[in-house]
Amino acid sequence: MKVLKDLLRDGKFAFGFFVLIFLIFLAFLSFFSPYDPYRWNVVPRDTPPSWSHILGTTSRGQDVFWELCFAVRNSLAMSLIAGVFSRIIAILVGMVAGYRGGMADRFLMFLSDSFLVLPLFLIIVLIGSMAKARLSLVSLGLLLGVFGWAWDARVIRSQVLSLRERDFTYTSLLSGARTMSLIFKEYMPFLTPLVFATFIGNVSWAIGMEITLAILNVFRIEIPSLGTMLQWALNYQALLLGYWWWIGTPVVTSVMLFIALYLLSISISEYLDPRMRVQRIGKA
Repeated sequence: MKVLKDLLRDGKFAFGFFVLIFLIFLAFLSFFSPYDPYRWNVVPRDTPPSWSHILGTTSRGQDVFWELCFAVRNSLAMSLIAGVFSRIIAILVGMVAGYRGGMADRFLMFLSDSFLVLPLFLIIVLIGSMAKARLSLVSLGLLLGVFGWAWDARVIRSQVLSLRERDFTYTSLLSGARTMSLIFKEYMPFLTPLVFATFIGNVSWAIGMEITLAILNVFRIEIPSLGTMLQWALNYQALLLGYWWWIGTPVVTSVMLFIALYLLSISISEYLDPRMRVQRIGKA
């Protein structure tokens, strides 16, 4: 609780935190929806916001508010899968390459460089097009996780290379400390800001990729998500027909989510950075 109170003093974190809490609340509400998100024509079509439908309805006869709740839940779940899976790969590759060095470092960095120079977007679109019928939220999250670790692994590796040459590393090794103890007790306080920052950045990237894939129609558009919600609105010409509530809802929600995640990434990185912590203690 003390950490949360300290972070909430930062305006950037407070804004991002409350926006994210609100979106998580919307995702939680989806479990109490009176409508099935896969059924059409359950409410009057193309009605603007009103007391009975606070965000209006779509040309498919669906309530925009409840559709948004399901979309936020699915997009957040998919992006968390991608973020966690890619962090596991990035941390393992970065730590092994930076600490072990030698052939292990060269091989892992060759693998990382290969992912960096490949046209990943085109490859993801190709795989999505081929496996569209079987591409669920979980499989999409894993797919994005497989392709989303390379740059972050290099960043973690560079930090481990720097830490490996510091005096406390030699002191720990001479005192008989085990490798795992050295990594978790000495290295992790320095690596945690990077891991959190890259995790939040990867979550944002995964949500952006899902929206792009849905608009390109290489993701199963029957699954409610921010991307498919926007894709359906574009398919039915919501912008040209003046159904601003339909197309505006996923756009505004996505923008607010991206801003919130960006501000959280900056604030958490600054808070967890040992150098910034020394400055805060000095000011106190």
